[in-house]
Amino acid sequence: MSKLSPLSYSAVHFKWHVADRVGFVELNRPERKNPLTFDSYAELRDLFRALVYEREVRAVVISGAGGNFCSGGDVHEIIGPLTRMAMPELLDFTRMTGDLVRAIRGAPQIVIAAVDGVCAGAGAIIAMASDLRLATPASRTAFLFTRVGLAGCDMGACAILPRIIGQGRAAELLITGRAMTAEEGLAWGFFSRLMDSGQLAAEARAIAAQCARGPSFGHSMTKNMLNQEWSMSIDQALEAEAQAQAICMQTEDFKRAFEAFAARAKPEFVGR
Repeated sequence: MSKLSPLSYSAVHFKWHVADRVGFVELNRPERKNPLTFDSYAELRDLFRALVYEREVRAVVISGAGGNFCSGGDVHEIIGPLTRMAMPELLDFTRMTGDLVRAIRGAPQIVIAAVDGVCAGAGAIIAMASDLRLATPASRTAFLFTRVGLAGCDMGACAILPRIIGQGRAAELLITGRAMTAEEGLAWGFFSRLMDSGQLAAEARAIAAQCARGPSFGHSMTKNMLNQEWSMSIDQALEAEAQAQAICMQTEDFKRAFEAFAARAKPEFVGR
């Protein structure tokens, strides 16, 4: 799918459309609480890989249909077949699912997860990999890999989740597989906001639109540095941020912001 064009792409395994420079992914198997299949994993990965080269999409919202976000890997279409695979095929699968996390985190767009109801397994990972997470009081987020006889270290969970909610809290969730309530998720910093289910889609759209109107190059640089600085010392981070900010100071958006400020007007960013 190297020639995939996100602006005109018609997704097969989920809903996808672009409006006002915002891309919308809707996982759409509501009768099963929106589980993933081998094909939907791969299609999501390929879409986010293609977004690296799409400047007209400046933010992405991921949601689920029918009052739930995602119930994880489909028991019959993924878990059953995995029990019959040999190690090379199993490793192909686990590397592919990790590639989805890489693609989400590597996309320059700000990715917003709008979480309602069930958010489990790979669904919890997709939310975790997103840049911002909104939820409703009905949200239940479970990294339930140990409950199906696996390890909690799936798709980067042991690296990313502790950095969001802390080592001790992440260890409890990843070891026990219990569901994190929406209130816990808000208090621990996993979710940035809670709202009624009826307001979730509108709030996600509003934040995505705000991101799309903003300095998209600056947003992508912020996201990139948040990813890279995990493995840097403070001195390395200070130098990396100095270089990153100097690059941003060469952009047209930076000049536009100054000119608008001087004219007491609101800047209109162009992403360059």
